Amino acid sequence: MGLDNRIGAKFLHAGPGFGGSCFPKDASALLKTAHDHGVALRIVEAVAMANDQRKRAMARKVVAALDGSVRGKTVAVLGLTFKPNTDDTRDSPAIPLIVALQDLGATVRAYDPAGMEQAKPQLPAIHYHNSAYAAAEGADAVVIATEWEQFRASTSPASRA
Repeated sequence: MGLDNRIGAKFLHAGPGFGGSCFPKDASALLKTAHDHGVALRIVEAVAMANDQRKRAMARKVVAALDGSVRGKTVAVLGLTFKPNTDDTRDSPAIPLIVALQDLGATVRAYDPAGMEQAKPQLPAIHYHNSAYAAAEGADAVVIATEWEQFRASTSPASRA
C-alpha cells in the first residue's frame, strides 16, 4: 500500500484506525462478495475487525490515562476528519472515540482545521473551538485523533525560544 501514490507512506502512520468513504466501504464490499460466494477472506476480516477494535480501544486508553475514569473530566480532541487535509468526517475514528468518551461521562471539546461543520450533525453535543489551543485550554487530556500537520509540528512558545 505504501507504493500506491494515492495512499503512500504519508498515510501509513499508526493512529486510531482508518476511515473515509472508500477504504472501509471497499473492504466491506469485498467481504460481502466473498461471503456471498462462500469464500473466507481471513486477512480482510482481520483488518476490518482490528480497525473496529482500535477505534474502541482509543477511548479505553484515554480512560486509563485519566486514572480509570473520565466522568466529569474534559477531554480535548484535535482532529475530526478521517485524515488530514480534508473536511471529510465519514467513518472517522474520531467519531466513535468522542461518542465513547461522552457515554463515559466526559465533556468533549474539539477543533479541526477543516471538518467541524461536517462533524456537527454527527456530534451536536461537543464544544467546538476556533483553535487547538482554545480546545485544549483547561482540558484534563488532549487527544490527537487526526494527524494534521499543525498538530504534529511543535508550535508552543517554549519550542520557539
